Amino acid sequence: MSRPADPAHSPRPTYALRYFEDLRLGETWHCPARTHTEALFYAFQLASGDTGEVHYNLELCKARGLPGLLAHGFQVLIQTCPGSSDMLRGESRVAFRAMLEQSSKFLKPVYAGDTLYPALTVAELKPQRTTGLLTLRTTVHNQRDELCLEGEIKLLVPRRPAAGA
Repeated sequence: MSRPADPAHSPRPTYALRYFEDLRLGETWHCPARTHTEALFYAFQLASGDTGEVHYNLELCKARGLPGLLAHGFQVLIQTCPGSSDMLRGESRVAFRAMLEQSSKFLKPVYAGDTLYPALTVAELKPQRTTGLLTLRTTVHNQRDELCLEGEIKLLVPRRPAAGA
């Protein structure tokens, strides 16, 4: 015999959903800062299958005059994942349905030992019939406040349901 779930003991957290109408230009979310250790480099290698030596051979990097292992561009890019930002953590969450596009420019190298500070900022809001298009400006700075990556992510966000719907 099943009984109704007790909300006080629900395994699913409760939080307020934010819809397209709740978003504001210039609103910024931050992703957790992360120091890119050699272990993260090797984890990325396992996940990506990339075996480029400049990412995993310290002696080769030193011979080329680099201060350490050079991060793969996608290793830096994944730091801007909306799911890791505070737009999807905490007391409210943006109710996006899909990621439609992503673009980025890699501006400065990232090396093992660098700490990265990613941020997502609302750059554009385009309302549609039942959804809206949210364009986020993405940035990743290092511990020296140098801009290492900038780009955009376009997300499809539902509009607020009509009352009683």
